[in-house]
Amino acid sequence: MSLQDQNFSSLPKVNRDSVRQYLQFRPDQSVIILHAKVAQKSYGNEKRFFCPPPCVYLTGHGWRLRQEQLKASGLGESSCRLFGYMGLDSSSDPRTDSFKLSFEEQTDRRMFACAKTLYISDKDKRKHFRLLLHMYHSGGQEIGTFNSRLIKVISKPSQKRQSMKNADLCISSGSKVSLFNRLRSQTVSTRYLAVEDGAFVASAKQWTAFTVTLATHSEYTVCDSYICYGCVVQLVCTDSGVVLPPMVIRKVNKQHACLDVDEPVSQLHKCAFQFRDSSHMYLCLSNEKIIQFQASPCPKESNKVLLNDGSCWTITGTEVVEYTFSESLTSHPTTISPVPVINGLELNGGGHVAMLELHGENFGPHLQVWFGNMQAETMFRSARSLLCVVPDVSILSGEWRWMRQPITVPLSLIRLDGLIHRSSYSFTYTPEHSAPSQANCTAERTADSDSLIDTIHQEFTRTNFHLFMQS
Repeated sequence: MSLQDQNFSSLPKVNRDSVRQYLQFRPDQSVIILHAKVAQKSYGNEKRFFCPPPCVYLTGHGWRLRQEQLKASGLGESSCRLFGYMGLDSSSDPRTDSFKLSFEEQTDRRMFACAKTLYISDKDKRKHFRLLLHMYHSGGQEIGTFNSRLIKVISKPSQKRQSMKNADLCISSGSKVSLFNRLRSQTVSTRYLAVEDGAFVASAKQWTAFTVTLATHSEYTVCDSYICYGCVVQLVCTDSGVVLPPMVIRKVNKQHACLDVDEPVSQLHKCAFQFRDSSHMYLCLSNEKIIQFQASPCPKESNKVLLNDGSCWTITGTEVVEYTFSESLTSHPTTISPVPVINGLELNGGGHVAMLELHGENFGPHLQVWFGNMQAETMFRSARSLLCVVPDVSILSGEWRWMRQPITVPLSLIRLDGLIHRSSYSFTYTPEHSAPSQANCTAERTADSDSLIDTIHQEFTRTNFHLFMQS
């Protein structure tokens, strides 16, 4: 049933108490999509499957609650299982042109699936595309449609020295990457650097996104915070925070590590990682284990060392997008789409008269902005813009003049049928006696126990009101 077909007037009214209860227990459902930033085009009859393959994680107690609601309505166990179809956004029929995802339960709060055989044909002339995930229950009940971030199409990895004009192909410090290895260039032998139970492993099934950062006090060339060969870097697991020791990233050419190359690292380049405080010891895989490999000097070329297959890695940038919602205030499981996404906030005015504009995608007249458990008067402007009146803080804390500490409340979008879309933004009320012109606020996205998203920082300055982004 589409949103247009639903009779919202007959649904129970969402109130402050019910929203307060939701904020206390957070019975959320999250859809997390991981994918590479670039995809190599397939030509003719070949099929260059996306590597690493797009992955989907489902987290949160809300998924189990949804299944319990469906069972209570009379559906059997076999009709309540989760599955999905993932394909390109040009696909006309998700059930025939896509890869079917069957979710396996990893823990009681996390499920996982992987689309192993997706590719883009040379018949598709686009330079960018998105992945679309269509989710269902096995009984046929639609859950919703979720899209990835933009993916850049390339014909093959560039062998030319990259410049900042091609910054989208360069690997920047603080970005997320994936590392994989193919023995003898065989696709079936692909192993991904991953973290399992706090240990680094070479996995044939699952990959991990790592934040790659330039190590401090590096004696090597640094180019505008982009990763260059010869730089000392560290790899941090975005999920668990487990860190590898500082390593020097080296360019690989015909199974040799080049010691004198300092050009920027590019997408899908082959590289090697030399442990900084060692004599030619490199990060290497052996079967499913991660070990150190002792490279051999080249007798005729002092600027190169000889590697084995297991110490030659392919690096590519990755993206992650997360959708979080809750059906705890709805009367029955519903269709989540279209999923509203907030991309930015703009505050106008201050004091007792302030308006907040939300910029994003998939907005509609059926959405209301909530500041914590306070409903804001909301005006629909377009699918990309919502405008709301900032509720008076006295509703939350009594008289404004008695406030001594800032009060921060989360921002949510709540559909008229009770479906909650929890955003990554919150709003901070600041006491009037503070110096507003000097006030600074930090916007950040923090990684909780269920999230694969790491920390990002931005700065905002506002008068009387401040914006604070959090997971």
